[in-house]
Amino acid sequence: MLASPLPRLLCALLLIGAAFPAILRAAAPRPNIVMIVADDHGLDALGCYGNPVIKTPHLDALAADGTRFTHAFCTTASCSPSRSVILSGQHNHRNGMYGLQHDDHHFQSFDRVKGLPVLLGEAGYRTARIGKFHVAPESAYAFHTVLSGGAANDPATIGRSPVEMAERTREVLESKDTRPFFLYFASDDPHRANAVLPSGKPTFDTYPQPNSFGNRPAGYPRIDPVRYRPADVRVPAYLPDTPASRAELAEYYQAVSRLDQGVGRLIALLKAAGQYENTLILYLSDNGAAFPGAKTTLYDPGMRLPLIVRAPGRQHPGAVQAAMVSWADLTPTLLDLAGVPTDRAQFDGRSFRAALDGAAVSGWDSVFASHTLHEVTMYYPMRVIRTRQHKLIVNLASELPYPFALDLIKSPTWISATASGGKLYGRRTIEKFLHRPRLELYDLDRDPDEITNLADTPAHAALQADLLSRLKEFQTATKDPWFHLWSYR
Repeated sequence: MLASPLPRLLCALLLIGAAFPAILRAAAPRPNIVMIVADDHGLDALGCYGNPVIKTPHLDALAADGTRFTHAFCTTASCSPSRSVILSGQHNHRNGMYGLQHDDHHFQSFDRVKGLPVLLGEAGYRTARIGKFHVAPESAYAFHTVLSGGAANDPATIGRSPVEMAERTREVLESKDTRPFFLYFASDDPHRANAVLPSGKPTFDTYPQPNSFGNRPAGYPRIDPVRYRPADVRVPAYLPDTPASRAELAEYYQAVSRLDQGVGRLIALLKAAGQYENTLILYLSDNGAAFPGAKTTLYDPGMRLPLIVRAPGRQHPGAVQAAMVSWADLTPTLLDLAGVPTDRAQFDGRSFRAALDGAAVSGWDSVFASHTLHEVTMYYPMRVIRTRQHKLIVNLASELPYPFALDLIKSPTWISATASGGKLYGRRTIEKFLHRPRLELYDLDRDPDEITNLADTPAHAALQADLLSRLKEFQTATKDPWFHLWSYR
């Protein structure tokens, strides 16, 4: 007697049923990707991250419709090196962008680097960029379409006019081309602005007046300026609470609110073009705010940054994600979401796709950072491991005084704090800010402002040894040329 085919048929149907969601996922269109990269926007100047003064309604709405990451970190608090990590998935000491790309600094990634826009382009995406670029060579980070160019910190760049930037993206958003797109939307806000002298030479030297942060009396097209009173701003702990600092924070806030309006216009255009639901939108900053104590340092104000991700198909809008991710993870994550096969060894980061809808994920409890230079004269290599509770900073050239970026040393915030002969800058002494020890170890639960250095204390010897060992493993895994310093120091 022949066996009934019914059990086999039921098994087959059950298998198909179990696989059906995966089949649907595989058949779903690949998402468009819009990456919005702000310039020098710290975690302290966003409504959705707890600042009750600043007006960022559009970014707050994006967070309410997506996922807000609370422990996201750049890997180096300097523009070009950070952007190279964002667009390559490799630490700057591996991809070769050791410092700033423009002018005399002239750093660039190795020719062998194949960046995110190139990989997405090869996978069938159409790619476009607008605003600040600030990486090189072009071949490593090539986009199909350049909607606007502009030099770094160029007073005339469209990167200061974010609604205009959004309007210029129409040719991408409204194209009849059915291929998915990758749009890199990089503002110059809220970076400090170069003032232009009568000679035509740009300068950051505005003392005693605050830097304008790109704000100007004539305003910008379709921007409703949001102005702030210095008395109302929130002074973060790493800054001195002085009239100069407050005046500069008020200008900084205004630049952030201008950028927020550009983000709102870009999202409105995505919706009008019928592209919003199938578009992955990311908002992040290259590094912390352009104030001494944040930008170019690897203290938390320099490296702990906003990351808002709104993914198609999200089930939990308004989610908050505590996974510790870094900018080295961005390229692997986006390639994963785009369905692009990759070689894990090609990247120093990994995909955090599983964390995008706010789900609890394990194994995301530490990040690494690597800073070498900002301007070409600013050699100060630092390597960092940060866990949820502790941070170890290794200052590999600690004999040198800490060097200043031009826009920071010229800032009225710094000048006013030092010109009067004061000894404190925020909660840190100026002496300790300028002259740092070989090792800095902080307990971030008890000392979130990173003031009390626990390095070389007997009670923390085992912790220090463990973190140092993990940091050296990181250096080896990421092919860090500075690793050889351990052989003679």
